[in-house]
This record gives sequence, structure tokens and C-alpha cells, in this order.
Amino acid sequence: MTLEKNTLLHNRYRIIEILGQGGMGSVYRAIDENLGVPVALKENLFTTEEYTRQFRLEAVILANLRHPNMPRVSDHFELGDQGQYLVMDFIEGEDLRFRMERLGTISEDDAVQVGGAICDAVAYLHTRKPPILHRDIKPGNVKITPDGHIFLVDFGLAKVFQGNNQATTTGARAMTPGYSPPEQYGTARTDPRTDIYSLGATLYAAISGVIPEDGLARAMDNAQLTPLRKRNPKVTRRFAAAIEKAMAVDPSDRFQTAEEFKKALLGAKSKTQQLAGGYAVVPPPAEAFLPNDPSDSIPVVTEKEKTPRPPTGPVQPASSNGEDQPFVSPLKKQKERERKRRFALVRFVFILLLLLLVSVPFFAPSVLPENLRAAIPFLAPTGTATASITPSPLPTQTQTATVTATVTKTAVPPTRTFTPTKIPLVDETATVLAIPVVTNTPDVTATPAVTPVGGGAGQIAYASARSGVPQIYLLDMPSQTVVQVTDIAEGACQPAWSPDGGKLVFISPCKGMDEIYYDAGLYIINADGSGLTPIATVPGGDFDPSWSPDGKSIVFTSLRTGQMEIFILDVAGQSVTQVTKGTSTIESRQAAWSPDGSQLVYVVKRFGVYQIWLMNADGTDAKQIVRSGTKLSDYLPTWSQDGQLILFNQRCASTFCFPYLMRISATDRTVEQGTPLQLNALSIEDVDYSPDGFWLVYEGEESDENNDIYYMTVTSANRTRLTTDADLDFDPVWRPVQK
Repeated sequence: MTLEKNTLLHNRYRIIEILGQGGMGSVYRAIDENLGVPVALKENLFTTEEYTRQFRLEAVILANLRHPNMPRVSDHFELGDQGQYLVMDFIEGEDLRFRMERLGTISEDDAVQVGGAICDAVAYLHTRKPPILHRDIKPGNVKITPDGHIFLVDFGLAKVFQGNNQATTTGARAMTPGYSPPEQYGTARTDPRTDIYSLGATLYAAISGVIPEDGLARAMDNAQLTPLRKRNPKVTRRFAAAIEKAMAVDPSDRFQTAEEFKKALLGAKSKTQQLAGGYAVVPPPAEAFLPNDPSDSIPVVTEKEKTPRPPTGPVQPASSNGEDQPFVSPLKKQKERERKRRFALVRFVFILLLLLLVSVPFFAPSVLPENLRAAIPFLAPTGTATASITPSPLPTQTQTATVTATVTKTAVPPTRTFTPTKIPLVDETATVLAIPVVTNTPDVTATPAVTPVGGGAGQIAYASARSGVPQIYLLDMPSQTVVQVTDIAEGACQPAWSPDGGKLVFISPCKGMDEIYYDAGLYIINADGSGLTPIATVPGGDFDPSWSPDGKSIVFTSLRTGQMEIFILDVAGQSVTQVTKGTSTIESRQAAWSPDGSQLVYVVKRFGVYQIWLMNADGTDAKQIVRSGTKLSDYLPTWSQDGQLILFNQRCASTFCFPYLMRISATDRTVEQGTPLQLNALSIEDVDYSPDGFWLVYEGEESDENNDIYYMTVTSANRTRLTTDADLDFDPVWRPVQK
């Protein structure tokens, strides 16, 4: 709740105006009535025991900081359940973000002055015992006073760093796109190099006038940092090199200390080192003394920090003791895997050659020189060996052909030469499931507390067992309401939208989250729960439905042949075409259409694991596109809206591990290894893109081990929990934009 003007807090601080507002609280300008001086009052609305304990600890530490480029923290207090407050000096002047808006860019000389001042402040923080991380350096937190003095402000996210062997003190972890390094988005450990990246990004934006490419997008190889001199050709090479090194994706490639970064900045302009606090820039004009823009005062905070409950540490454990792990970019991990594979190949070749050399005296002594053969006691004379050996006849042409045919048959799965055939939808043995009665139950209160930005229609269909057996529900996020779509006694799940967003195809019976749905059938229903239509089926079970982009076909998995195969239903004509045909050890399932409807990505079960395959929509040109070996299973593939990426889940084949979300190019077949996405989630499965391609909805669980529905941006920011029912919520799909 925002405090009103003239509110008196702690019988001492009177509110003058609000300077900024965010998910954790607000920042106010106030008057200390005891001393008659202006102060900045930072509010924290989280009052749980864990946050309260940490707040007291950090307030005491911050209150002992004294540096000419930082405001002084003078007080802290708590007001029961209302909130916690940190009091610090109010710095008059303009922030660097406002100066960038006013001037467009700043000069390189001013950038060196700003960088030197902030480096001094950051180095001071990092050398405290214990060290302190600011973790929110950006233009809005760099203040320039009326006399040109430079301050680093806003310690609301400052954290006590316990060193390499201990995790950062529990607390909020914020991300400001463009200024935050990739390790700040997930479970990787933040350390002093996190502040160095943010300062480099701040100077990059100040001197180029453009916010740099997001760190996480760069780590995922979805973007590359534009060279600074391409943005501003007037920048010297040495200065640009210093900035770009500070912004390296991998922390080990950055400057390791703020002092190193400062020396590089000063060296770029041949500046001599100045005394701490001696850095200054051109003072701002009088009209620049405006309050901070609220949109920049508080960083964007993930939903984990928005939820008022004690944090439970990293949500995706990376070590046995639950500590954060050092950040390593996916590209570096991929290179390391490739290096290990090359080393393993070289080692294999070396061992093979060694075995060949050792075996020569036993199996081919004739290739050795006569004098060397004579020196080996266990070798018989050449003449004796030749006389006692009867050479075996060479294979005939017929034998050779037979061997070749056998090898070819083993190497190429027979599924790839199968010609699609029409299968009657209903025959003499066909069983048509009875039409269940549907009763809509509107106005069920939903749990989401945050309205998403974008996402097309902003509606998600999913299955939930909250009524006893799974039913299909429709969640409208703008109005935060849920409507029950189906009411089938045998249960319903696996919803999939028609491309116009007007209908759903789903399966029933459904008793829960099963691996295979025996005896299930397909149904089509309008989004409002009317017009339920069963698709006639044959014994076995039909499941995994997916509607084609043109709305004419539905691809699904069926057991009607005795094992899992992929079929396509013609919606208008109600005919079914079999697309794949495997053997007793090769099955296919979980097909998903490409955005243009020309291809299907699907899962093939071979060698006891699931693999990701790609084929044309008619079943031709099938090929395996992800090769993860026999220890990992890949499953549940889905396409990005632009058709460039395929996301899929990966889990351990024989032991338990939480499922990872992986990605691979949908067009580049030279890469056959998926890349894991660095996500701040314990478990993430069954992902679906929003219509605008900027959001992902998925099912997963957190520390309470309850399977619920979540959504987040494609960069894993703004993660929000949509459901909190004690029963299972699963199979989420984002509704297409209705035309």
C-alpha cells in the first residue's frame, strides 16, 4: 500500500513524495524532522521471519559503509506487519538515465569519470568483510549532483556475499534486461563480477545511447553484443575493448575485480589515477533536478520474490548441498562436451592402434622382418607357419551380397520406407464411445495474481483433477477467472486448440497424468463447453492430439495396431491415415506440427529411450535430429512460433532426475545435440508458446512438490505460478488469437 503525503513514520520521518515503486515496495523522499534534512526512505513490504532477519543484518552492515561516492545509510526500522524501512541520504540531482535522455549520449571523458567513480564505490563494497554486492547497477542508480559529483545509489538489492564456498545471503534476485548478466537470471552464483558486468552495460548504454543486448539472450546464442564502436565510431578502441570485456557472458572472461576495470578505463584515456571521490562530470542544469521516474527506480523482480513468503534457496539444485553454482554459458558447455568427445575419440583410436601393434606378432607375423621374427621366441619359423596353415576360401559374391543386405536392414529402421495407407475409421469391430453430458461450471476463482503482458488472447486451457477426476478448464488471465469446460465422468485431459481458437480436441477417459492412455478416444468441443463431438475410434486408445495450422487435420498417437504409431485425422471427411509403421521395438508418438504445416516433429522409442525425429507431414524423409545417447530420453517436442526452434524435454532414462528444457534448431541439421536452457525452475515440462511467441506456459513443481501451471517469458523472466490447487494441474496450452 503506497504511503500518503505527510504520513509520519516512526515518529520521525514525514513522507514528501514517492520517487519509485516496484514489486517489493516503494522509495520515498521524506524529511527527517529530528534533523530537518531530506532523506530517501526505501520500503520492503515482505515481513516474513526470514526477510526480517536478513533485513536487520544487512541494514546494520550498510549503516557502517562510508564512501564519498555512496549515500550513507543512517537508520532502519520495522512497523509490525506494515513493512520494513531503510533510511539513507537523499542525493539531489539527475540520474544518468535522465542525462542520457536529455543529451542522447555522454562523452567518452564523462564515461571514464563515471566509470572510475562507480568502480571506486564497487571496489569498496567488494572489499568489505564480508563483501557486499550491489546487484542493480544501471543508469537509474547512478546519480549526478548539482556540483557534478557522482554517486552510486539504491542499495535495496545489495547482498552480503559469503565467498566462493557459500551461497549469497538469501533474498531478492532482480533482473534488469540489458544490464543484468546471465547468471543473475537463474540459479548460478552471483559474485563481484556480476557488478562489473552491470557497470560495463551501464557505460555501454550511456556512451552509445542504446541499451545493450540482453545477457541471457547472448548466453543462449539468441543474440550477439553489437560492438560499441559500431554504435559510436568516436569511441577509442581501448575504451571499447574495456567495456566489451567487462560485459563478457562468461564471468571468467571479465575483469575479475573492479580495480582492474578502473585501470583499464583510465588507461583508455591516459588518465592518471584520482583520489577516491575526486571524479566529477559537467553539472546538470537546474531543470534536470527532477524526481526519479518510477519505472526505473525499482528493478523488475521475478515472481519468486513477489510472493510474500520466505525464499527456499535455488529452485533447481545444482549441487548436493544446495549451493549456487558458478555460471557457465551454454556455448561454453557445448564446447566442453565437444572437447570431451574429441578426447574420447582420440583415446579410442590410440588404444585401437596399440592393440593392433600388440596383436601383429600373434596374428600376422609374416609382416615382421625376418630378423625381428627370429628374435621373438614364441614365433614359429616362417616356412613352418606357412606350410601348416590352410587359407579359408574367400566369400562368394552371393555371400557378400547377403551380408550387405543384413547390415543395411539393421542400420535403417523399417519405419522410414513405409507407404502411408488409408485405414477405415470404423469397421465391424469398431466401438463408438458414448457422448458424455457436459455441464459448465463458470466463475471458478483462479489463483493467478499477475496479469501477463502480451500473450495474444491471454487464455490457457489445461487439465486439473481438482474435481476428483481430470477435467478441462479455461483460465482467462486478464479477468483472473477459470471456467470448467468439460464434465465427463471418465475424466478428460490433453487439450489442443484449433488454429482459430474456437474449439478444443481432447481425450477421454483420463484418470490422471499417464504415460500411455489405453482405451482413450478423441473428442472435439467448443471453447464454451458446447457442441461435444466424439471421434469414432477402434479398440486400443487414441491420445497426444495436435491440430494442424490450417485446421483441416488432427495428428494423434494410436494403439489401434497394437503399438504406438502416428495417425492423421481428416476433420471434415473423418478418414484416418497412418503415417508411421515401426517394428516391435520401434514406436512413434507425440507429433507436433510445424507452424507452416509442412513438417511434423515427433518422438520415436528405440533402444528403450525416446528420441526426437523430424519428417514431412506425409511421413516421408524421416530423420533423427537429436542424438542424446541411451542414458537420456527426449520427449514432448514443440515448435517456436517462427518455426526456427524446437523445444523439448529431456530426462534421465534409467535413474531419477528432474526434466530439463532443451532447444535445437529446426533447420540446421549439422547440430545434433540439444542445448539446455538456463531456467530458474525445479521442474519444467510440457511447454507451449503464447500466440505472440514471447511467453511460455508449462507444468512444473516447486519445493512443495505440487504439480501446477506456470508461465514466464522466453528468457525465463517474470515467472508466475498460475495454479495452487492441491490436486494435479497439467497439460497447459495457450489459446490462439481468435480471428
